[in-house]
Amino acid sequence: MGKKIRTYSDNTLRAIELLASLIKAERKRRGWNETDLAERCGATRPTIWKIEQGSPATGIGLYFEIANILGIPLFADNASDLTAMQQRVNLELSVLPQRIRKDTGEVFDDF
Repeated sequence: MGKKIRTYSDNTLRAIELLASLIKAERKRRGWNETDLAERCGATRPTIWKIEQGSPATGIGLYFEIANILGIPLFADNASDLTAMQQRVNLELSVLPQRIRKDTGEVFDDF
């Protein structure tokens, strides 16, 4: 059985391309080559190349780790802002249903 081919929306690809460009620009601003960045984040040079090309197949965790190493803010500029955002989302999740059940059809209320 072959590897499943995944398709991505244009918005997703544009967002990945933007993050890839931010990573590449910041790496170059710091005067690092791909090998330097790979050593700092525990990846290989070919993986860094794929990330900077905007490969959607590369794990999001590595994109985020590289952005963090380079000081590129993703959702917030610092840990306390990220914590506050997480607390707000957790509060919202606490009042939302635990399970989402599919509609089983019409309700029989003719009694």
